[in-house]
Amino acid sequence: MNLDTMAIFAAVVEHGSFSAASEALELSTPVVSKRISAIERSLGARLLNRTTRRLSLTEAGEVFYQHCVRVVAEAREAEASVMDLNNSPRGLLRITAPVNFGSHQIAGLLPGFLETYPDIRVEMDLSDRQVDLAEEGFDLAIRITPSPQPNLAARQLASARRIPCAAPEYWREHGRPRVPADLKKHNCIVYRPVPAFNQWYFHGPEGGETVPVSGNLIVNNTEAMLRAAVGGLGVVMLTSFTLERYMATGQLEPVLEGFESPDTDIYACYLPNRNLSTKVRVFIDYLVSHYGSGIH
Repeated sequence: MNLDTMAIFAAVVEHGSFSAASEALELSTPVVSKRISAIERSLGARLLNRTTRRLSLTEAGEVFYQHCVRVVAEAREAEASVMDLNNSPRGLLRITAPVNFGSHQIAGLLPGFLETYPDIRVEMDLSDRQVDLAEEGFDLAIRITPSPQPNLAARQLASARRIPCAAPEYWREHGRPRVPADLKKHNCIVYRPVPAFNQWYFHGPEGGETVPVSGNLIVNNTEAMLRAAVGGLGVVMLTSFTLERYMATGQLEPVLEGFESPDTDIYACYLPNRNLSTKVRVFIDYLVSHYGSGIH
């Protein structure tokens, strides 16, 4: 029994008659009828109850139909995957990413990616706002968040630790927090786009603790947060890869080293109701392969 025969049987069941299935398959009704009879002879079981008005599945027919649907679907998916490999990724790839991450992490990967896929063109929009992919026509969004939006499909690229930091002069003037709860007394620079980032969670020797923070600056851009923190305004809590060059030069100093904050995740997000195009898939795969050893 071959795949075409199974596809014909599934079509008869789904269209409800030999004639309707014949029209959909562009085969003659006698040919379809003979193929179904041949299946029944091969299996030694009646699959369809035939009346003048309609067809219905027997118990054996129901079992066989479920297998046909699965096998035919898997075969078509395999065929599409192979054809996808033979098609060179091409066209305009529209990406949106947070300003800091896009500038310091994504932009540096684009030369290698575009050299590998010369028929792809990239348009990258850098913004810390939550862009509507469908409304604004983007293929992909990079999101740094504890959990992606439920209306988007997402693939995790990496994780990163979040660290509380401030400028040395701020610590000299206001003192360093000894436990997470001390942050309530400090001027914390608040990140507006992700409300969860304004509840700073720490795990220490005595368990976990969530600290609600506040301050005199609420901002929607991590670059602005960094500049304000380096200028001595207050405490920021950002990802390790965002802070590392400032900590390396002594412009920002971490605190609460005995306490850990959960990692935040970086996701590639896309609309779930669309087939993932080749150009999007290869870009996500490229990011995953690069960030497999972590973000630096």
